[in-house]
Amino acid sequence: MTPLPPNDRIFVLQLVQLSRRFGDTLAVAGADLTIVRGEMVGIIGRSGAGKSTLLRLINRLIEPSSGRIVADGVDVTALRGAALRAWRARTAMIFQQFNLVNRLDVLTNVLCGRLNHMSAWRVLFKRFTPAERVLAIRTLDRFGLAEVALKRADALSGGQQQRVAIARALLQEPAMLLADEPISSLDPVNAKAVMDALLDINRTDGITVLVNLHTLDTARAYCRRIIGMSAGRIVFDGPPEGLTEDVLHAIYGDDVAEHP
Repeated sequence: MTPLPPNDRIFVLQLVQLSRRFGDTLAVAGADLTIVRGEMVGIIGRSGAGKSTLLRLINRLIEPSSGRIVADGVDVTALRGAALRAWRARTAMIFQQFNLVNRLDVLTNVLCGRLNHMSAWRVLFKRFTPAERVLAIRTLDRFGLAEVALKRADALSGGQQQRVAIARALLQEPAMLLADEPISSLDPVNAKAVMDALLDINRTDGITVLVNLHTLDTARAYCRRIIGMSAGRIVFDGPPEGLTEDVLHAIYGDDVAEHP
């Protein structure tokens, strides 16, 4: 099997007629898409449009019913075992509900981002190196969280927990961050802090960011490329300026007034 190229190489992700069916429902229908490393892309659409399914297909958390995912010429849909685990580390997921281990402290949660880079015995005994611990603290400090490193994860606010999840994702050394509705449960102040963190990662680290967003104004403010989905299909792919009234109606239908 052809190995994945190193993360410092140009990263081009292609979806080729990618589809996923759940019973009679076509959640993603024939998606054709090319993402180049360094882009920050917002994905918008009504609930059930297929946004979350699309990200999970890219990360291979769920399998496509048909079509292919290709990264720098490598067929990602054919990856298995260690190669698949490496792909999932490379395309780090950030979830709406944070997915932290509440009983563990913040620092250990962040260090869990290194698990795919560790030997089995180090994983079993949670033997993190001093260099890994320094990296985790520096990453927390980057997002203003160093002072809560030893607190339990469930003692933090929702916005803080989401930034911890982002720090954990960074320790995976990803080429791409896939953020699934990362601010939908947050107040405006914390939502801004999370989106600012994602934008900083994109601009400073050059990491590609694909982010599902419920609010249209957030997508316009942070993303120079927006993908609109409706009923599993990509119905728009372009800059925010291209979101005309007709395009918005194609994305949101009669609910367009709810997405100012």
